[in-house]
Amino acid sequence: MNFLDKLNNAVERNQSLLCVGLDPNPEILPARYSSMKTNRGLLTCLDEWLQYLIAQTKDLVCAYKPTLEFYRALGPPGLELLRKTLVSIPIHIPIILDAKHGDLETATVFAGTVFLNGRVDAVTLIPYAGQDQVAPFLVYLEKAVFILCTTANPSAAVVQEYPTLESPLYLQIAKEAKTWGTPEQLAFEVGAVVPEVLARIRKIAPERIILAPTIWADDSNLAQILAAGLTASGDGLILPVPQNLLNSEDPAESIKVLREVINHERREIVNGNPACSVWMSNVCFLDKQSHRDLILQLYDLGCITFGDHIKASGKTLPYYIDLRKIVSTPQIFHQILSAYADILKDLEFDRIAGIPYGSLPIATGLALRLGCPMIFPRKEVKSYAGRRLVEGNYREGETVVVIDDILITGKSVMEGAEKLKSVGLKVHDLVVFIDHQQGAKDILQENGYRGHAVLTIPEIAETLHDAGRLTEEQFKALAEEKNLSAQQVQN
Repeated sequence: MNFLDKLNNAVERNQSLLCVGLDPNPEILPARYSSMKTNRGLLTCLDEWLQYLIAQTKDLVCAYKPTLEFYRALGPPGLELLRKTLVSIPIHIPIILDAKHGDLETATVFAGTVFLNGRVDAVTLIPYAGQDQVAPFLVYLEKAVFILCTTANPSAAVVQEYPTLESPLYLQIAKEAKTWGTPEQLAFEVGAVVPEVLARIRKIAPERIILAPTIWADDSNLAQILAAGLTASGDGLILPVPQNLLNSEDPAESIKVLREVINHERREIVNGNPACSVWMSNVCFLDKQSHRDLILQLYDLGCITFGDHIKASGKTLPYYIDLRKIVSTPQIFHQILSAYADILKDLEFDRIAGIPYGSLPIATGLALRLGCPMIFPRKEVKSYAGRRLVEGNYREGETVVVIDDILITGKSVMEGAEKLKSVGLKVHDLVVFIDHQQGAKDILQENGYRGHAVLTIPEIAETLHDAGRLTEEQFKALAEEKNLSAQQVQN
C-alpha cells in the first residue's frame, strides 16, 4: 500500500487529521517522568513516555512524526530508541520521519536506510539541491517525501519571502517541486501560523498533502487555517497535536476534544463550499464493522435508493443501485478502490479486465493503483478498427482477473470472461462490488469461476437498518426478496 492510501485510510479510520510528534526531548519530558530520571535513567523515562503517547493516541491520529535529530542527539542508544518506537506504532498508521535531509552526496544511502531498513513511510527533505536531492527517495514507489517550503520562525521570513512578497521563494519552491513527483509520492511541509501562506501554496498545489507542523499560536484561527489548507474534498491537511496536550494528565481525552473541534470546522467549511464532497459519519456504533461507513456513504450520496425499480431484464426489485456517481466523489471512489484492492491482494493475475461500461472507471483506478496492465472486452465488436474483441495489449496464456460492479445473474460478467478466454487468456476470478446474493455465485462456480464481492445486499440492508436509514418495512421487503430469490435458485 502506498503512503497516500495508508494516510487516507488512517484519516477515515480515526476520523482525524491530527499527527503526533514522537520526540524524545528531555526539555519537554512531563514532570511525572522527570522525577524518575535519577533512579531509572533518562532513556528509560523517555521510552516509557513515548510508549504511553502511542497507546493514548493510536485511535485518534492519522500519522506519527518522530524527529530524527532528537534521537541522534542521544547517541547509539537513541537510535535504538527510535527503532523501538517505530516498531510500537500500529502498522496501519503512517510514519513521517522528520529528518529535514538536504545533503546531495548522502541522499541515496539515506533513502535506502530509512525506507528499506525501517517502518518509515515518508521523510521530510530540504529541497535546495533540487530534483537531484529528491530523486533517490522517489525510487521507492510506495514511499513519499515532504518538501519543506516554509518554517514558522520569524527570522526565516528574510529568506523565504525573498525577493518580493508577491513572488516569494517559498512559492517558487512549491511550483518547481510539484513537477518532481506525483501527488502520491510528493507532498509539502508548510510551517506557518499565517493562513495566507497555506492558502497560496494550496492554490499552487490543490491536490497535494500538506503537513502543517506549526499552526498553534496565541492568535491563530483554526477555521481560517483549515479553510486555507484543506483540499476541495475537505482533506489533504495534516495538523500537529499541540505539545501541551501531549504533556497533560489525560492526553487522549484532550485530543478527542481537539479532533471534534477540527471535524466540526471541516463540516462548516464543507457545508459552505458546494465544491467540497467530504463525508463524515453522523452515526455512532459501539462496534466496528468492515465497510460500514462505506455503505452509509453510498446511501447518503444516492447510490442506493429504495422503492420498486424495474431492471432491464423486466424483473422488479425493491431497491436500486447506481454506482455511476462514485467517479464524481473522490473520497468514496478511493475507498471503493481500496476495498477491491483488499480482495485482489490474495489473487494471482497478470492483468486486470473491466467489463464495459460501468466497471471501466473502477478497473482503470485499480490498474493505476496496483501498477497492473488493464484490458477490456468490447461490449460490441466494431466493423472497423481491426474488429478487436479485446482492447489493450496482452499475451496468450496470461491470467486475467475480471472486475465488474454489480452481480445479479452473472450473465454479463461471464460473457465478458468468455470473450477474454476466446483470445487465449485464462480467467479464474471475477470480482464485483455488490453481490445481490440471488444465486449468481453458484452459477459462476458451476461455470468454472470463483466469485468475490466487497458487499452484499443483506449486509447493506442490515447496516442501513441499524443506522436508521432503512425503515422496518423496507428492511422486511429486502429480506423477503432475498428469501424469494433463494427459493428460485433451489427450484
